[in-house]
Amino acid sequence: MRPRPRLVIGSPLQILLLACSFALAAYAGVRLLAGDWLGVALWVVGAALLHDLVLLPLYALADRAAARGLGAAGRREWVMYVRVPAALSALLLLVWFPLISGMVAGHYRSATGRSVDGYLARWLLITAVLFGGSALLLARRTRRAAKRRPPVSH
Repeated sequence: MRPRPRLVIGSPLQILLLACSFALAAYAGVRLLAGDWLGVALWVVGAALLHDLVLLPLYALADRAAARGLGAAGRREWVMYVRVPAALSALLLLVWFPLISGMVAGHYRSATGRSVDGYLARWLLITAVLFGGSALLLARRTRRAAKRRPPVSH
């Protein structure tokens, strides 16, 4: 007979932190669902469907195209230098899309007293900095690797 696996519970601190995080999530859920639970539920389901049925195939296709293109150029190792800034830029776009696109300009101004002007420019600047930093890191690592290679003798 096989021995039953032992249940690993964790330290008391881990259990306390896990209980606190569940309590905080429950509190946030109760507060969020108190006003318009049907609207929140529809938004969550819609967001999950939009992500799984539309966005995931799109960014998987874009990632595959970048990997194939860089692989054909003999630079497969460069994929991460494109993938990471693109993912971070896309995440920022997803989170801040209503302000970047200006779709909520009137409501945002009346609720906060602030303008939505500049969000598109800032997102573009952040995206440029992400890709520029990634390109600098790639250039630095490529140069370092070239210095380590022994010279080719004829």
